[in-house]
Amino acid sequence: MQELKKVSLPVEPAALPVKPASLPIKPDLLPVKPATTVELMRDCLRSLRHQHKDDDAKVKRAFQTLLIYVRNIANNPDEGKFRKIRLSNPAFLDRVGIFKEGIEFLELCGFERVGGGNFLCIPPEKTDMAVLRSAGQVLNSALTNPFFGLLSR
Repeated sequence: MQELKKVSLPVEPAALPVKPASLPIKPDLLPVKPATTVELMRDCLRSLRHQHKDDDAKVKRAFQTLLIYVRNIANNPDEGKFRKIRLSNPAFLDRVGIFKEGIEFLELCGFERVGGGNFLCIPPEKTDMAVLRSAGQVLNSALTNPFFGLLSR
């Protein structure tokens, strides 16, 4: 004890009784942060990469194609041909449609199933440019970051 006083360290008092918190914590009042659309997009692409890690070329091609879809709508918001994707289109099936996560990603961007589920369409009134820009950033990161999808949260 004397040595502690010489070094100016406080002397620990004998075990003090622990006081209970004055306000009870209610579990339903704890802050719960909902997942943002960007986080869901990132998780979707991580899942795609993780589920198909043996076929990196197809995953990269899917990311590139998704980026083209998103970029076309962002750069040409009034062009109707970029707003509708036929799910049975052979090029779409080969590049994106074979991955359920690819379709989920497009739905997170604002695409909806229409025409009896045969098309993905993003209506002009539901187009959110901020979401499309964020989608482009997430896709760009997935394409350029060599560690994207390797580490999970």
